[in-house]
Amino acid sequence: MKSGTRRSLLLQQLDETGSVSVTAASERFQVSPMTIRRDLLELERAGLARRVHGGAVVGRGRSYEPPILLRESEFADQKDAIARAAVGLVAQGDSLALDTGSTCLRIAEHLSGQRNLTIVTPSLRVARALSEEPDMRVIVSGGVVRVGEESLTGELAAHAFEQLSVDRVMLAVAGIDGDFGLSDYNWEDVLVKKAMIRSAKEVIAVADSRKFDQVAFSRIAGLEAISTLVTDRLPEGPLRARLNDAGVTVIVAPQKNTNLHAV
Repeated sequence: MKSGTRRSLLLQQLDETGSVSVTAASERFQVSPMTIRRDLLELERAGLARRVHGGAVVGRGRSYEPPILLRESEFADQKDAIARAAVGLVAQGDSLALDTGSTCLRIAEHLSGQRNLTIVTPSLRVARALSEEPDMRVIVSGGVVRVGEESLTGELAAHAFEQLSVDRVMLAVAGIDGDFGLSDYNWEDVLVKKAMIRSAKEVIAVADSRKFDQVAFSRIAGLEAISTLVTDRLPEGPLRARLNDAGVTVIVAPQKNTNLHAV
């Protein structure tokens, strides 16, 4: 197993349980304790974990946004399934606002070959992925570039969406909570997301199930702002009830060789 894959799995365990044991991880991955300690050291350097005696615990706060290169490798199969399902909601001739982030980048990749679409995006990564598509018109919002993330923020980016009316927006979020609603790590990105929501006839949130019952630093909107949530697993408990109350259709993206279904 490659070190990047192993670290992503360690990070997933940290997200799910809050801690990692060096001994248990060494047995799980069939590597030496020293290898696991090096993995945890790299996660600590990235701000994703805090090492303690015998292992590590979660080290990130609500405003910490993991680097996009790391996010692209996490939950890769689930994000790919979500992207494929989201693309199935796009019709020929649509105008589509496509958000930043790793899942929306997957959506852009799966849009390849579609015809007669207009894509508006605050993501340079998304724009690059679609820039050679002959039957698409790709519009970049403008704005201030966030280094590393390559998202466009600020008044110029928000103003671009305020002047538009698009058919659909594919919205990326860091947290979906029954009480707090939709949230994300960075306030400047959130200001643009709010403008994207106001510009769209239909708002589709795309998020894997790790975002359920999570609250990030900055609130985007309440659950009632979205019409559809595309995810990899059906929410449970109070969150599912709140989504139902808000009239949100939940589409569970099928893994390969299974069928899509909506709730």
